[in-house]
Amino acid sequence: MTTDSASPADISSMPKAEFAFPGPLLVAAILDGSKTSTTGLLVDYQHEGEPLPEVGNHSVVVDSDDRPVAVIEVTGVRVVPLAQVDLAHVLDEGEGHTGVAEWRAAHERFWHGAEMRAALGDPGFTVDDTTPAVLERFRLVSDLRPTA
Repeated sequence: MTTDSASPADISSMPKAEFAFPGPLLVAAILDGSKTSTTGLLVDYQHEGEPLPEVGNHSVVVDSDDRPVAVIEVTGVRVVPLAQVDLAHVLDEGEGHTGVAEWRAAHERFWHGAEMRAALGDPGFTVDDTTPAVLERFRLVSDLRPTA
């Protein structure tokens, strides 16, 4: 990865990629290459009025202090019912889950949490097997952290 593949102007014009409001462990996994996929909910995109990611799109990953730390490129997007999330996607999320059931339980805790429910404006929000999930694959293009 290079740090000079995107100019500051390019970076400032890119959409932000935030992972779990953003989560430091997920950002670290992106930077070390162990996280190459992520899962969102279609309802979240709809609520925010945001388009789904498209292959070839670039975005800037920010850390918990809203500082740009990386640029990623979308390499694949699928919308599937939550029950159809497969093990390959789960493993590529780089969060240490070794099975789909374990992954699902962890994600349901997040999706059913107060922060997500508040973001959706629905205090009773829940997911089930039919909930449309947005499965995104990406690759790290640039590590923007300063070099020592």
